[in-house]
Amino acid sequence: MQLIFDGHNDVLLRLWENAKAGADPVAEFVKGTKLGHIDGPRARKGGLAGGLCAIFIPPNEDYPPRELDANGHYNIRMVGPLNQPEALNTALSMAAIAFRLEGADALAICRSTADIRAAMAAGRFAAVLHIEGCEPIAEDLSTLETLYAAGLRSLGPVWSRHNRFGHGVPFAFPSSPDTAPGLTHAGIELVKACDRMGIMIDLAHITEQGFWDVERVSTQPLVATHSNAHALTPISRNLTDRQLDAIRERKGIAGLNYATTMLRPDGLENPDTPLSDMVRHIDYMVERMGIDCVAIGSDFDGATIPSAIGDAAGNQALVQALRSAGYGEDDLAKLCRENWLRLLKTVWHEA
Repeated sequence: MQLIFDGHNDVLLRLWENAKAGADPVAEFVKGTKLGHIDGPRARKGGLAGGLCAIFIPPNEDYPPRELDANGHYNIRMVGPLNQPEALNTALSMAAIAFRLEGADALAICRSTADIRAAMAAGRFAAVLHIEGCEPIAEDLSTLETLYAAGLRSLGPVWSRHNRFGHGVPFAFPSSPDTAPGLTHAGIELVKACDRMGIMIDLAHITEQGFWDVERVSTQPLVATHSNAHALTPISRNLTDRQLDAIRERKGIAGLNYATTMLRPDGLENPDTPLSDMVRHIDYMVERMGIDCVAIGSDFDGATIPSAIGDAAGNQALVQALRSAGYGEDDLAKLCRENWLRLLKTVWHEA
């Protein structure tokens, strides 16, 4: 079995939402559930040894439906901005769930690659705290050091909505990622602060202009934790060839997103999506960037994924499909975990 370190999941969001309805998040994760995609038993069964666990603040309005036109195209209206103090309260509530899980020995909150390897060796889920959309962070960055001290080691300045730091892409198919401006002045200062502190910047939801703004301002590898190839699935969330080339040049990573809308040629939210579509995107990105710049960023608990995977327990189905496509064990180790560990060691300023 190839152990997997995953570049993106939303398990904390799912546990937080269920906790609001009265569920016990520790019991749900430790004992297992039929809900969502990740819990302890399913992670162990599928070799999911850890990953970047997103703290994502959901919209404060009903999310618009995906309405298809006669050609099967869609452009979902973006939701509005969030209030920073309220977003921070929600973020701290999600982080508290992670700490409760750590107290129950269900996972380890990792602040270094040594922490990740130690957790994996001990059979504990190696969780890295990530903020997806920086609405919880004050514009003057006064909250950033506190969050770092609590374990934050990765963030995406925006989700697919605009905020004080920059502009996100909508969920639109077919669409270029060049849909709006990029970073604001506050966003530029955020990127500079993250470079100094050793916090990874995630470009998964940012506009193409924002991508190039980060490329210009940051000195670190370029990373899109859960995005695929735009040339194969032209949704606004995927990466153009030019973006993939820039990631290669900076020795960064693009993590394969399991979301069917980002895998299928038709961009549809349809779980009847073959593993071959996942392999096709891996092949394309490996050919374009090299084996060292591609990894996994599942989007478990945040997207509709292929039924051939199902949930975290099904991860090895993708590994076997890649093995059958000709990837050897050394390359599979890179795709599954070693590329992430190499990159995080660099971004976190480890010796």
